[in-house]
Amino acid sequence: MDGTTQELAQRWLAEDKDPKTRAQIEALVVSGDEARLKALLRAPIEFGTAGLRARMEAGYSRFNQLTVISASQGLAAYVEREVADAHERGVVVGHDHRHGSAVFARLTARAFLDRGFRVHLFPALGPTPAVPFAVKRLRAACGVMITASHNPKDDNGYKVYWENGAQIKSPVDEGIAASIAEHRVPRNWDVSGVESDPRTADVTAPMLDAYFEAARHLARDAELNRATELRYVYTPMHGVGAAFAARMLATLGLPPFVPVPEQVDPNPDFPTVAFPNPEERGALDMAKALADARGIGLVVANDPDADRFAAAEKQADGAWLTFTGDQLGAVFAAAVLDMARRDGVPDAKLAMVNSTVSSRMLATMAAKEGFFYADTLTGFKWMANELAALQARGYYVGLGYEEAIGYMVHDQVLDKDGITALGVFVQLAAALRAEGRLVGDYLEDLYAKYGYFVSANSYFVCPDPAKTARIFSRIRFGAADADGDAKDAVERTAFARPHMGDVLRYPRTIGGSPVSYIRDLTVGFEMRDVDQSPAACDLAEGQCWPRFAVSGSSHMITFETRNGARLTMRTSGTEPKLKYYLEVSNPSNDRAAAARDLDRMVQAVADELVQAAVNGL
Repeated sequence: MDGTTQELAQRWLAEDKDPKTRAQIEALVVSGDEARLKALLRAPIEFGTAGLRARMEAGYSRFNQLTVISASQGLAAYVEREVADAHERGVVVGHDHRHGSAVFARLTARAFLDRGFRVHLFPALGPTPAVPFAVKRLRAACGVMITASHNPKDDNGYKVYWENGAQIKSPVDEGIAASIAEHRVPRNWDVSGVESDPRTADVTAPMLDAYFEAARHLARDAELNRATELRYVYTPMHGVGAAFAARMLATLGLPPFVPVPEQVDPNPDFPTVAFPNPEERGALDMAKALADARGIGLVVANDPDADRFAAAEKQADGAWLTFTGDQLGAVFAAAVLDMARRDGVPDAKLAMVNSTVSSRMLATMAAKEGFFYADTLTGFKWMANELAALQARGYYVGLGYEEAIGYMVHDQVLDKDGITALGVFVQLAAALRAEGRLVGDYLEDLYAKYGYFVSANSYFVCPDPAKTARIFSRIRFGAADADGDAKDAVERTAFARPHMGDVLRYPRTIGGSPVSYIRDLTVGFEMRDVDQSPAACDLAEGQCWPRFAVSGSSHMITFETRNGARLTMRTSGTEPKLKYYLEVSNPSNDRAAAARDLDRMVQAVADELVQAAVNGL
């Protein structure tokens, strides 16, 4: 075993007071398993915009009591320095039902108490949305939720909210990471006095009461809600959602759900699902089977920490329609628009936001109806901070959503909230059933009004980072011959950037359709109507620089074409995948034409851009 690995192992054993994780490292030291020790110790777990998330086991690279204490010490020191009156305003701490979550939450609280903070604690398990709600309601300095959302059972996470109630983003995450490095050595493992400390307050009852009370304005027709005979099956996927979903439905005056018995109670082992994510293929099968057996035509679901929402509905032909994330986004947008108008919110003061890889249908709706619309980078942290800024400017923030079944319809929760999303969806379904219609019919009405939108999101597995880099280089620069000169059979438009010392050469067409828009967040380029530009042009410094953050550490390019297609290609930060998000719209609701265009564009991604066959993908 080399010296560095041995030193790290001994340092870990000197610092770690958790017998379980100490034993793991001790066993590896005795067996001399250097490769395993390196994997666990050498690359410290990274604190990013999603906080921390990793497998629960020993080591600086994993999620465990030591890394949680270090993160909490660093976070507390950073918040103390950056947020006014931080000690008095305090920190909100909550946790889900995963193995170890309750202890991790109390270790977090202990680090803040030791730093002189008040702690607003949810001592029992709860849903993720309760924490950002409490941060906003209590004007806390920050919030921490211990959860790994829908990750496998062996993972856990540390999700951080800033004083505005939104998830942290750059440069706050970098500042926290630096502070963690400065306060890395764990100081206090004692959680015995956390709840009895006079600076700790159990905020469960007052915050949940306020959360549900604040959601009452989402009731669209209380009398109709009470009268409905709608029946529906619900699953929380072995997570925390059932009790909170039931209370939300009661708050809105809706009838109770029919639970999936095997999945309704919190169970950190997730015994009936391989991957506890309702977005995964087959995840709703047990709920659908129960619905079929009971003669019920609607299924709704939350993920384990209840921040995501999914739904499926049996159509007139007897087939189940499992709504995509974008289809639900359109349904929520229309429902929110109706509720806002009912409540007297002017269209021009209503704001809705989605991520740049989500459907453009929301932008089309905004253009037609007159409400404010913006898209953001992928990840709810970007949407939440955009929504917080819009609230500060006097907008009513009605909806934020991402295609990965995350929805914010409660203006006091600046994060995904599957509990209020469920309530809004169920009452819409109840109102439609009273008219003899389905949510699927409602979606068809939206297509007829705003045009048809169909998507194909997928990925190519590419474990070779160098090959991935070559693929993206060819897309943005063209292929190069032996002399390094651009030489490519693909017709391209050249954009010389003398100040950057490069010439970008993007394809003029994709799938036979002219490229009209390009945004490249890796090299910093954005331009509309590129097909109307000369075949080659020089760009001055700052010209065509994108409004989104540019990062050279990852690849992300978006194209739009004149046939109504929008394509975003990016690398994954956690998996060896080259992902793409493709959507085709047809303003006249011509499904067949949209399907043909989509098929052609999917083929073009594989053949023209990625060259999957040539690259062995």
